[in-house]
Amino acid sequence: MKFNAKQLLEMSNMARSGALGALLCAKSGHVGIVMDAADVVTTIYANFLRRGRDRFVLSAGHGSALLYSVLKLAGYDVGNLTEFRKLGGLPGHPEFGISGVDATTGPLGQGVGNAVGYALAERVKKSDARIYCVCGDGDLMEGVAQESIAFAGRYKLGNLVLIWIDNGISIDGAAQTDVDVPARMRAAGWRVATAPSNDFDKINKILADSQNQDAPTFVQLQTRIGTGTSVVGTPRAHGYAVPGDELEKLAADYASAPGLELWNTVAAGADDVVAPDMRTRLPKLPLPTAGENASTRELSGIYLAELLGAGVPLLVGSADLGGSTNVKTDAHRDITPADFTGNYINYGVREHAMGAIMNGIAADGLRPVGSTFLVFSDYMRPSIRIAALSGLPVIYVFTHDSICVGEDGPTHQPIEQLPSLRLIPNLNVFRPCNGAEVAYAWRAAVVDASRPTAIILSRQKFAQIETPAGSDIARGAYVIRPAKSARVRMTIIATGAEVALAVDVASRLGAAVQVVSMPSVSTFRAQDAEYKRKILQGRIVAIEAAASAPWFEFADVVVGIDKFGASGPADAVYRSFGFDADTIAHDLKRELK
Repeated sequence: MKFNAKQLLEMSNMARSGALGALLCAKSGHVGIVMDAADVVTTIYANFLRRGRDRFVLSAGHGSALLYSVLKLAGYDVGNLTEFRKLGGLPGHPEFGISGVDATTGPLGQGVGNAVGYALAERVKKSDARIYCVCGDGDLMEGVAQESIAFAGRYKLGNLVLIWIDNGISIDGAAQTDVDVPARMRAAGWRVATAPSNDFDKINKILADSQNQDAPTFVQLQTRIGTGTSVVGTPRAHGYAVPGDELEKLAADYASAPGLELWNTVAAGADDVVAPDMRTRLPKLPLPTAGENASTRELSGIYLAELLGAGVPLLVGSADLGGSTNVKTDAHRDITPADFTGNYINYGVREHAMGAIMNGIAADGLRPVGSTFLVFSDYMRPSIRIAALSGLPVIYVFTHDSICVGEDGPTHQPIEQLPSLRLIPNLNVFRPCNGAEVAYAWRAAVVDASRPTAIILSRQKFAQIETPAGSDIARGAYVIRPAKSARVRMTIIATGAEVALAVDVASRLGAAVQVVSMPSVSTFRAQDAEYKRKILQGRIVAIEAAASAPWFEFADVVVGIDKFGASGPADAVYRSFGFDADTIAHDLKRELK
């Protein structure tokens, strides 16, 4: 049934009451958006959102109390609103995994990208599902939102509705949005509509008209922040500046028995999104001959093609670098605005939007892969962090992983990016050194549905050191070059391209030196003490072309890089930073004395 304006007002007032009550219990939160957005959020859930099919993303995640209130009234099992913002209760910003919450939001702009990802995924699925997203001024000031908006316009995502709560105020005063936001949206390829935020009839018409369109719809809802409170129209209305006794009165006044009864008629019961079965028989990687030179990016491209050929349903894309990162294979067909049956997305030069969009795709049940150069992972770090926090199985392919990028110079040569990615909780980070490790990294990424994975790959070719039979790559580290004596006096840990260098160094230091390849630091860290003692014997040295400090967790001596790179041929740059077998062996000989 469709609710009329009078009924919707009763229902939205009830939503306000529940949200204000949650704020009172927490003695913190955000009042303004509760007052401003209740009418449109109520209208969406009461009249348009088909539970189990359509999606709602609150990009303005500071309005979580309103979302929780509406979800509880609509029959979702969100828990107790009195535990809002309390330890073990409902979190201060929405988190994916809570019943009815379709995206982790709060870092502004992220939700816009998530909504675009949902819309794209549903087009790929040939679904008629619709995606609704509510944002504020702050969202539209963020670059990730503008990147995502441009992408959605180019791909003509007509199943997407973005609703802007336009109150002209942010925390520090007048909102610094574009001078003419609707003009920007039209230029980006969006349909634009405008209404007062409390005009239920007009909002209903706009949302009804947004269906079956060939372009996304942008709705400008004009309001004054904190309408109905004593701080209306001021920056103070954003947060928790309304006196407690006033909030108590507002919560009591907005409570509505007819509203509650109407909410009880909203359909309950949701269909869970079913993730694709990734238990396909995963292929083996044709391995290069030991000693042969190969880059891990090319080995990754070969294995990705094998995965796709085996029917593994990966939705792959790149921020305009698919050829360089080797993620665009012969098995790919482009997704276009006219044809969503392909399996490759050209995100354009939009790394941050790519990250946020992939989060939406993963939350919708598909398995996205996105790639760029490792140094540009910084552009998408907030999205990676949200994926890890949300437990979304996104796969990142980051190539050009060191100063061996060479002539492009220090702007394109990652130093701190690799260790900084390893610091993100719940993110798998693999830096493989050969085909066996590349294959393992991909297989682990594909079958793990509980977290994102970053696969770090080289641009340059280097000697392939064979993984010995029986080695357990799955434990994160293993002896790839055993010592030739019974007693191990030194263990050299290395990753990626530096494994070949470490083996060369070890051959110069004598029989008592072994080399350990550690493709996954976090996995090795989780191993038992006995395995760690078995792997790490004697004096411990780490060699990696990245920031050195984190390696002191395991190593006594680290050969790393703690300054920016340099322009020049890759081999020359590598050697100039001390990554030369003779130089390292000479320096390490005193460690064996």
